[in-house]
Amino acid sequence: MWELSAHYLWWILALLLIAGELLVPGYFMLWIGLAAAAMGALLWLMPTLGLLAQAVLFAVLAFASCMAYARLLRPRLERSEPGSERLNRRAEQMIGQRYELVEPIVNGRGKAGVGDGQWLVSGPDLPLGSTVEVVAVEGTTLKVRPAA
Repeated sequence: MWELSAHYLWWILALLLIAGELLVPGYFMLWIGLAAAAMGALLWLMPTLGLLAQAVLFAVLAFASCMAYARLLRPRLERSEPGSERLNRRAEQMIGQRYELVEPIVNGRGKAGVGDGQWLVSGPDLPLGSTVEVVAVEGTTLKVRPAA
């Protein structure tokens, strides 16, 4: 039979871990797979490295690669665009916008025209046609004040 060098076993393990990452995404096995690939490269350069030394070095590399991802790469990947925290919150995107009342605000309640629809508004009593500015959102009701 043919003999398989130890560094090939580390590379096979790396491929299996990275393939596992493709099947079950979560950015965890990828970094351990990269540590296994680095172990294969180290063992290729130093073929006399003992089994215990390989295991300890692999554990250190796996921990270091996971920490490098968590501390360095992940924060850069998770940076968001300004305003994207409101991306799927339509009402919160209206804060600061100005709209015209299509129903007067009486006893703190009225309606404003937003696009081709109407939204409930709450605020000080104002006549029909007044321009209001959205200052907050409470459920499906826009809290407004008279526009300056």
